[in-house]
Amino acid sequence: MRSPTAILQLICPDRPGLVSELSGWVAANGGNILHADHHTDAGAGLFLSRIEWELEGFGLPREAIVPAVAALAGRLGGEGQVHVSDALPRVAIFASRQDHCLVDLLWRTRSGELPMQVPLVVSNHPDLEVLAVDFGARFVHLPITAASRADVEQAQLALLEEEGIELVVLAKYMQVLSPAFLARFSQVINIHHSFLPAFQGAQPYHRAWERGVKLIGATAHFVTEELDGGPIIEQATMHVGHRDEVEDLIRKGRDTERLALARAVRLFLRRQVMVYRGRTAVFD
Repeated sequence: MRSPTAILQLICPDRPGLVSELSGWVAANGGNILHADHHTDAGAGLFLSRIEWELEGFGLPREAIVPAVAALAGRLGGEGQVHVSDALPRVAIFASRQDHCLVDLLWRTRSGELPMQVPLVVSNHPDLEVLAVDFGARFVHLPITAASRADVEQAQLALLEEEGIELVVLAKYMQVLSPAFLARFSQVINIHHSFLPAFQGAQPYHRAWERGVKLIGATAHFVTEELDGGPIIEQATMHVGHRDEVEDLIRKGRDTERLALARAVRLFLRRQVMVYRGRTAVFD
């Protein structure tokens, strides 16, 4: 079994010598670096770094690593955070009636493929309760109307706080989160088909089939106030042909949604995604 590691993510103004300084800091504390990925955005004048090292033999105790990283980031004029690989984030999944993404995430969690806990599933419909409970998650049904939306979101936020949730995943949750919700809880990942901005609204696959599209896909992204316009984490595509009917496009579309969402969640959990200036750097 893999020994636990620490993962540093840092964004700071670019200047010479940063790679040496960061790796030197890890080495000076006795750390054995396993992965080191860096990116310079020349247009933004920013340096981004992800460094992962073994905790075994590291000179700082776990409780001292966070303040030490904060001091390091402050010295470089940037922002940094550190995570340990054996801490399993608590993730809530929001869903409606479609179950393919929810089942996939729960199965990957149970099998150990996704290093997370799913203590909570929230839905605006009761249909998926048996499924969630079978995987050991608490299921909460919160129906939504235009009049009740604000109260429901308050209840959702209270549940997230109660369960100590770090990330919310929208697994085909057919509701739009309000700016007020996102102002209080911003770590949200969504999945949708990749036809956007084309074929908006209902039955996108029917209209795509009518147009004879040859490529379908799905996009997983962070949720922002701009509808379906948040920073993209992962995308998956699949070719379709003239023999495919609408049902085939829908089936293949579900496959791409499952894959893109699972990949995006895993990248988040592995701390391989960094967001800056409305876009992402993905160290995969």
